[in-house]
Amino acid sequence: MLLSRVAENLYWGARYLERAEDTARLVRSFTELILDLPRGVASSWEPLLAVAGSREQFDAGHLRAGENEIVRFLVADLANRGSVVASVAQARENLRTTREVLPREAWQAVNDLFLFTSRDTESGVDRRSRARFLGRVMSECQRLDGVVAGMMRRDEAYELWRLGQVMERADMTTRVLGVRAASLLAATGDRHEFDEVQWMGVLRSLTALQMYQRSHRGPIDGASVVSFLLYDATFPRSVAGCVQQMRASLQRLPHADATLPAVDELDGLLSGLPAQATDGRALDLAMDQVQLALDALHGCVHDAFMRGVL
Repeated sequence: MLLSRVAENLYWGARYLERAEDTARLVRSFTELILDLPRGVASSWEPLLAVAGSREQFDAGHLRAGENEIVRFLVADLANRGSVVASVAQARENLRTTREVLPREAWQAVNDLFLFTSRDTESGVDRRSRARFLGRVMSECQRLDGVVAGMMRRDEAYELWRLGQVMERADMTTRVLGVRAASLLAATGDRHEFDEVQWMGVLRSLTALQMYQRSHRGPIDGASVVSFLLYDATFPRSVAGCVQQMRASLQRLPHADATLPAVDELDGLLSGLPAQATDGRALDLAMDQVQLALDALHGCVHDAFMRGVL
């Protein structure tokens, strides 16, 4: 039996840790892209705010949108609940009360990550030390994932953890597709020699470059990148791969009849999208629809598991 309070804390703890890892990867990959491209080709850091969905909050507290301001907001600003440091802090707070169901090593990993991000916050903003700081966040989150996968019982607590993780992961993938991939597709008429580098940046932001290259030979093509990140269910960060994992977890949890219809709706929405995306505006609108479907599924999960006892 799992109390709804524990279920909610596990679900959100996993979401916040995934958010910290994904945001760290997004900022690091964009930093690498800026360094790879000639000056002026991709000089604006504002797309990061669009991917994070926090432009309005940023504008409310900042007069300019330069590299330092945006990176600090996304990495170190505790007032931004989606920043890397704030996400780790919220994950620790959620998981602090679930230590009886988590492996002891998992709690230690979360606590160590919290102490590191709290102590070395500024090194995540400075470009000279940024890659090292963000890489440490990513590797610690991946180590924690390995601990959970290797040590945790496959019970309701485990499935709620996985559910929170893939819900957040799918959300980030759709954001990257709806902002960065869509803008690159919209600029197809102005193709230049750096397009492939930009698409590599999209793939790196979702740790997908190597797996994409294993499944696609030859130059990196935008439409194929979008198709891979949407539909390749063998890749765990694709939208289809995340939906597949959501379904598997929900089938092993109680109240499947209350949650699986929302997964079916999300699946149906994905299957109705074009197999080859070539229109940036259409892709952006489609990702908005997918995010609304994800939000509806989150509501079903909340109603089913966080208002009573499993």
